Parts: sequence; structure tokens; C-alpha cells
Amino acid sequence: MVTRRKLAIAAAFAAFALAAAACGGGGGDAGAAGLEGSIVVSGSSTVEPISALVAEIFNETNPAVAITVDGPGTGDGFELFCNGETEISDASRPIEQEEIDACEANGIQYTELEVAFDGITVMTNPENTAVECLNNGDLYALFGPESEGFSTWSDANALAQTVGGNGNFPDEPLDITAPGEESGTYDAFIELSGIPDIAIEQGIPEDESEALRQDYTSSPNDNVIIQAMAGSPSSLGFVGFAFAEEAGDQVREIGVDGGGGCVSPSDETISDGSYPLSRSLYIYVNNEKVGQSEALRAYVDYYLTDEALNELVSEVGYIPLPTERIEATRGVWAEAA
Repeated sequence: MVTRRKLAIAAAFAAFALAAAACGGGGGDAGAAGLEGSIVVSGSSTVEPISALVAEIFNETNPAVAITVDGPGTGDGFELFCNGETEISDASRPIEQEEIDACEANGIQYTELEVAFDGITVMTNPENTAVECLNNGDLYALFGPESEGFSTWSDANALAQTVGGNGNFPDEPLDITAPGEESGTYDAFIELSGIPDIAIEQGIPEDESEALRQDYTSSPNDNVIIQAMAGSPSSLGFVGFAFAEEAGDQVREIGVDGGGGCVSPSDETISDGSYPLSRSLYIYVNNEKVGQSEALRAYVDYYLTDEALNELVSEVGYIPLPTERIEATRGVWAEAA
């Protein structure tokens, strides 16, 4: 059976274009017909399935607005957004200062809306049973700037023990495939894993501390990363939780110890924040364009309904915000709109 979740996940691997329209409100109504126009949504490949499914349901009621949703990555999405080329920027991390400056330089004012929770899932091949849990020191030794050139897991053992990791990695090829610098998942992984702090303690210059090793295979396509995990018995990588869950037995998820014991990603551990690599997901909306487009306002209104922020977010594998944070998001939007 093809579920809406699977359709939305599949849409994250190609440009997704469809027609849609809606009006707002906190209930489950996708809106009354009659709106026209176009909306371009771009940015995070992680958030893309949510925005795409919201647009799909939005379209069932109002087919007269063309909505294009694609996911080149959070960084690339902000570049388009701050150039005024898109109405909405999907983001798997908060906007950074350089991007804030670019938006200000171009006169782009925006509203940040938190829409869901996600966890970054570290994973390997199901055959790699030697690695059950990684702490921050282990993640640094495998992914960090000092690990460049490590070609086997065991190459990272000495560094792991130096920086507080457990090490004891197998003497097997280390085949890393993960998001690259254009991805918000890349940035969030670095921050949440504590890599910059460890790097600075290791004497890495601050301007070089917020980066991963440069010699792994990077891809903005989560499906490519999943395929790489399935293709090598000693693979290593990370993606958003929904993509890892959708991959099923093609991958094996690895627990993470952020200092309080090993925790595996799940709806519950991401929602309560006990999983160390948990994060918020966002959409950024161009304020000026909202004032010019009833269709854009209506699309965002529908995005913030109970149906979208609870049912649709869950359908594509992400974790809904608690009620108080949903209300906070609606409050921000009500003030901006």
C-alpha cells in the first residue's frame, strides 16, 4: 500500500510541483476554493516532505494555486530566499548570521515558524553489529576535522580515547556517506554532537572547528545516503530520523550517548529531548510577499492547523510539537500576518 507518507518522502528526491490553495485557521479545513497565484518553497530536504504533503492536501480543496516544493538544502534555500526568489524557505536549523545579513542587505523581512521536531539519526549497515553506541568523543573521532585520512574504523580508536570517546572500533573499512555543507542537517549535526567544542580543546582554530572531515562522500540526497548504508557492510552516515525510519531494515540505527547514557532515536526520545541529536524544524516566510498574496497567507495558515502540525507531520515520520509550542508558533504568525 502506498501511503501519503511514502509519497511525501519520495517527493524529497525530486522537484515537487503541484497546484494548491487554502485559507487558514486552527482546525482541519484546507480552505475554501477561489484563490489563485503561485508559491515557491525551497530549502531543507528534511522539511520538504512536510511542506510537500501540506501542499498536496491544500490542493484537494483549492487547485488554482501552483506550489513548487523542492529541497536543495537549507543553505541553498536561504540563498534563494534572501535573494527574493522564494516565498518560503524550509530549514532544518535556525537561520545563521551570514544569511540574516544577506536578507537584510536585500530588504527581505521574514517570520520564523517552528513546525516540528526531528532527530538526526546516525546509522550503519545492519551487518555492522560491532558498533552499538557512539558518544560525542566517538563522533568527533569518526567525523571531525582531525579524522581526515582515517580509512578504517580502527584508525579512529586512539583519537576517540584522547577526546573522551570509547573507541574499540573494528578494523574494517570506514565508508562514510552523509550530508554536505549545503545541508542544514550537516550544520545541526556539528552543533548537536559538540564537535566544535572538542575541536577547540584539541587546538583546532575556531574558524576551522565547525566543520567535518573533508574526505567523505557527501550528498544532498537522503536517498543516496540510505543506499550507501545498504551498499557497504561497514558504512557510516547520518540523515533525518524520518528517512532512516523509512529505510527500515536497509540500515541499522546507532544510539548516541550525550553524557547521560546511550539513547536511541524514537518519537518519544526526540519529543522529550532525551535523544542528544534532537532538533527543531522551521519554515521562514517572506513578510512582504504575504502582504501581496492571499494564497501564500492561506497556505501558511493551513500549515499551522491541527491537521497539518499533528496528522501530516506524523504521516511523514516527524514528531509533532507539544501544544504549547504549537500555540507559540501560531502566536508568532498571528502577530506577523
